[in-house]
Amino acid sequence: MKKLGLVAVLLLAVSVVTFAQKKEVKQEASEVKWTGKKIGGSHNGAIELKSGYFEFSNNQIVGGEVVMDMNTITNADLEDPGYNEKLVGHLKSDDFFGVEKYPTATFVVSKATKFTEGKASVSGKLTIKGKTEDVTFDVVKSGNEYKAVVEVDRSKFDVRYGSNSFFDNLGDKAINDIFTLDITLSI
Repeated sequence: MKKLGLVAVLLLAVSVVTFAQKKEVKQEASEVKWTGKKIGGSHNGAIELKSGYFEFSNNQIVGGEVVMDMNTITNADLEDPGYNEKLVGHLKSDDFFGVEKYPTATFVVSKATKFTEGKASVSGKLTIKGKTEDVTFDVVKSGNEYKAVVEVDRSKFDVRYGSNSFFDNLGDKAINDIFTLDITLSI
């Protein structure tokens, strides 16, 4: 009887894996926008996707990975070309994301709830600058679009510049540790 139960569990596990449907993220129809805040202001821009896919089974995300190309980080709010270029260069430097050494940031799905009324909770591993942390956020599904707002604590990824978590007496030069990724993925 125990062997029969084990066989049934194994068959169920194999059937879940077998029937999971893999869908590639359409890079040209997807976007990742970022916002970083500081005392007295904020900056925002975008990061292009390098690749991505999700695996679905029974109205649930059961796997997936999204890779962001950190070399493509841009700024959208500074109109002066010189200041814009300076900020983007600083974001790419070792002070922030160190894109020469760490050209990508990756999110790998570890678990998710089923979509209920178009909404699910997704958990996974986010890797930035070679450091990996667990993150959980809500995903809203509308047709073939999946949207999420993810708050990231940069101090956990060793992004130290202007952080009160690492430096004292920054005063009005401090930059918030939390930055936001506003993500829209089209599948």
